[in-house]
Amino acid sequence: MSEKEGVSVLYAYLPDLVALPRPVRRLMIVGADLAACAIAVWIAFWLRLGEWDWINGPLLQFMALAMATWLLVALPFGTYRSVVRFSGRHTVFRLIPVFAIVSVSLAAILFSLKPPGIPRTLSVLHPLVFFFGAATLRVTAAQLIWNAVQARSRRPNQRRVLIYGAGSAGRQLAQSMRLEPGLDLIGFLDCNESLGNRVLEGKKIWHSSELERVLIVEDITDVYIAMPSVRRQTKREIIDSIYKATSHIRVMALPSLSQIAFGNVSTSDLKEIQIEELLGRDEVAAEPELLARDVHGQVVMVTGAGGSIGSELARQILRQLPRQLILADQSEFFLYKIDTELRELAARENLEISIVADLADVADELDCTRLFDRWSPRTVFHAAAYKHVPLVEANRLAGIRNNVIGTLNAALNAERVGSEKFVLISTDKAVRPTNIMGASKRACELVIQARAAAQTDTIFTAVRFGNVLGSSGSVVPRFREQIARGGPITLTDFNVTRYFMTIPEAAQLVIQAGAMAHGGEIFLLDMGQPVKIADLAKAMVELSGLTVRDEKNPDGDIELVEVGLRPGEKLYEELLIDASAEPTCHPRIVRAREQHLAWMHLEEQFDLLKQHIDALDEPRTVTKILDMVPGYTPASHAQVHTAEDGGMSGTIAA
Repeated sequence: MSEKEGVSVLYAYLPDLVALPRPVRRLMIVGADLAACAIAVWIAFWLRLGEWDWINGPLLQFMALAMATWLLVALPFGTYRSVVRFSGRHTVFRLIPVFAIVSVSLAAILFSLKPPGIPRTLSVLHPLVFFFGAATLRVTAAQLIWNAVQARSRRPNQRRVLIYGAGSAGRQLAQSMRLEPGLDLIGFLDCNESLGNRVLEGKKIWHSSELERVLIVEDITDVYIAMPSVRRQTKREIIDSIYKATSHIRVMALPSLSQIAFGNVSTSDLKEIQIEELLGRDEVAAEPELLARDVHGQVVMVTGAGGSIGSELARQILRQLPRQLILADQSEFFLYKIDTELRELAARENLEISIVADLADVADELDCTRLFDRWSPRTVFHAAAYKHVPLVEANRLAGIRNNVIGTLNAALNAERVGSEKFVLISTDKAVRPTNIMGASKRACELVIQARAAAQTDTIFTAVRFGNVLGSSGSVVPRFREQIARGGPITLTDFNVTRYFMTIPEAAQLVIQAGAMAHGGEIFLLDMGQPVKIADLAKAMVELSGLTVRDEKNPDGDIELVEVGLRPGEKLYEELLIDASAEPTCHPRIVRAREQHLAWMHLEEQFDLLKQHIDALDEPRTVTKILDMVPGYTPASHAQVHTAEDGGMSGTIAA
């Protein structure tokens, strides 16, 4: 039998040994250790005496003593409870104290009994030789079993994996892959030059500068980023470099260290890279005092609590330990969902907070009055509004009633019951609006500014920002669905751009901005750089391990299709009406003081608006909004660029 055939036979039967009952496997390991112990006795005698004597009385006596001592120490220490196929450095380290006790025990016996023909130095020499033998046995067996399982499971469609990161997380991830069918670990990649060309878990470590060559030459199908503490910008750069090198690569990553069990990294912890991770920025640490100022120990109400922003506001507020949290929404399903989630969270963390779910329609004057009379909130975050641009454009009366009248009712009732702070969640679409949704939100801002100027006891303020990633109105979920169906991805315009922010960051900044308010301000959140929606779609296709089908790549997987512009949609959004923005104590929040109308001029206008809505007179309702909102230019009345939105705002909870 040739050497190659012998290895094949070994690999064929090793996986079957793993499938044996655990007691049988443990007996086999004990037997192997006892054999190693016996061999170590011969080697120790040879090292001490300088000659081989295979069988003599003292040697056999010491062999029996060494084996008995080993079993009496190793068994109580649980040495045989560990799984050999996962053996590595941690297993070797756990053997050290066991052998130390064996050495001390042998020394005590030899020095007290002084048996003839047995050198007392063997109490140190034998455990050392035995330790190296037992450690080598375990590590070698683990490597052989892993290779055997990989050889048996290898098939044409097997995933060839490269782990990016040769640290502790990468090593643990490699160990967890050993018995994963269909995964073949090719090696590691790391930016640490000192690790280049070294070996970890039996696999080569390449320097990150060799990424492109390794991906192509080794025919890599999957890259696992095992760097839980890496900054978001660095992760973006790594992923960009992967897709620049080659397409058709599936990239997965470990979440942050706070999200995984320490010391137990496994393939089950891997998550697909989300587009939010690439577009989002490294977050600025929140100011604890600002987060708690209007919330801690207070009665706090969130309207639209079932929506994307409203629900995240509720989560963030709960962590600041309010006395009572009022969740108000007109959607039974979404209200039930966030109420259940927060109650379970409070129970898990032993938070003694009163959580109330109130089915309420703030656009209904009587219902809104009941809501505020019942709970008298100290702080109100008003996130209830309709946000989908095309839908509101097609249902103008309902959109204006819900957004404008809802805000008017909530603001006046908050003032009436003595609320100290009222924070309106606004949108970048309120800036020089070209659609009903944006115009209605600008009208909401006018309400807030006018009531603040009236010098009431309630501090009114608004926070304006752009699109949030992953919200119910975002294009991200829609693009995911279209990719899952095999395409095409539909865009209204290839040149449209949008600002993006993650939902948690937006909610946290809203709470902090509200805490800075003195009345009448419109706070603007720094949204970073605008993102081209076509680039967003392409990135999502690549993250799915697919390619974009276009003129340069006619054999690609997913096509991007321009379907035409919709009424009222902008090519780009603006966050500022003018440039008179002032910095605040937070680097991502600025304050704008913009022109507004006095309440005495607006009150009559709102009364007329309500009359038109109650009469179901849509033309007059829309005309009134046109008169009330400076800068509102409907798309049908002006030459404006409009483009992809599809309800992308996502900044207002439904």
